[in-house]
Amino acid sequence: MDNRTSRWSGRWSHGSVAELLTGRNNSLGFIRLLLATAVVVSHARVLGFGKTEFGHSFTQGQADLGKWSVYGFFILSGILVTRSGVRLGLGRFLWHRALRLLPGLWVCLFLTAFAAAPVLYWKLHGTLDGFWGHAWGPLEYLRSNGAIQLNQNDVSNVMSDAMAKGVAHDRSIDGALWSLYYEVLCYGGVALLALTGVLARARRAVLLIAGLLGWLVIRQAVGDRFWAGSFDATYFHPVDLPVLGFTNPVLVIYLGFAFALGAVIELYRERIPVSDVLGFGSLLVLALSAHYGFLFVVGLPAFAYFLVWLAIRLPAPFRRVGARNDYSYGIYIYGFVVEQALVILGFARWGLLPYLGLSLAVTVLLAMVSWHCVEKPAMRLKDLGGGRGTGRASHSSSAPGPEVPAGERDPVGARS
Repeated sequence: MDNRTSRWSGRWSHGSVAELLTGRNNSLGFIRLLLATAVVVSHARVLGFGKTEFGHSFTQGQADLGKWSVYGFFILSGILVTRSGVRLGLGRFLWHRALRLLPGLWVCLFLTAFAAAPVLYWKLHGTLDGFWGHAWGPLEYLRSNGAIQLNQNDVSNVMSDAMAKGVAHDRSIDGALWSLYYEVLCYGGVALLALTGVLARARRAVLLIAGLLGWLVIRQAVGDRFWAGSFDATYFHPVDLPVLGFTNPVLVIYLGFAFALGAVIELYRERIPVSDVLGFGSLLVLALSAHYGFLFVVGLPAFAYFLVWLAIRLPAPFRRVGARNDYSYGIYIYGFVVEQALVILGFARWGLLPYLGLSLAVTVLLAMVSWHCVEKPAMRLKDLGGGRGTGRASHSSSAPGPEVPAGERDPVGARS
């Protein structure tokens, strides 16, 4: 233990984040699984019954259970992806990111377009006439969405027809995929900071970036403390950027702020104490800001600390969850389409709890297949063309320990 970390060991602290959030001895896997499951739970009300999602009323419309899970994913991603950015060379960093996201996504898109969509089309129309030759058919769905950005929300108007018939409540067949694009934008930011040497030699610049994004969040909150603009306001107008395409600056700012908070925690982890007082205090701040306003200003930083504290302080049994098999990404990418399919097939008539239970069961099954048959085999290619020791030396004496599997399993957001 060095001098910088030892000062946090005492009556009010168990040590620093640098000391305690290392290796596999944490509950990050459990938290990620919990967040992914929360997304499915939250979506059940709106997709199955056209109601508001859980938590919407309590937060005065600022966020709900599904939306807040997005922020949790981005915070954790900021920690883990920044850790990879510090350790790995640029090429290997990008290769790892691609392997983690694309194979699972591509298989999900294929199954949605060529398995789920035709079954649902037949259920609605009693025939497949017009499905395969539709201008926005399955092949176009793959082409439009295969490069991460969600440019086509439906397949052969399946969801639009379902809404017209009154059996569905959302026009997107797998709307959860929208946040992948903003996740990748954050990856690009980490890659740029690594390439320019900022992560290794000028980490204060990351603190400055987080501060700038936070200032933009505060700027809006001063005018409206209950503003939910990161998802539904027109304070900033979406723009069509060259190369990047359709991009919402509001989402870049708010989700970028969450990601930047995680990055700051990772880069300054030797200066952040792990305190039960701060842990419970951050939960209290989160709850109060959720109900009384300024959730994004004070609640989001509190949430960031709470997640890290929770990952470290949860009892040992929680640390085994997700340590070897990470189903969180699969739950994210399949949960929405499973719920939409079950709605069209009529299972929402059973009521919320049976519908939700079946949705979770099918989603977890698909997530397990995705992990064992697609994601895990793909990640075996991460060291292709080089040894494990090709990473760049990390900054200062507070460098992270050996990269753990969780660092390659990036959390992703979910649509709400």
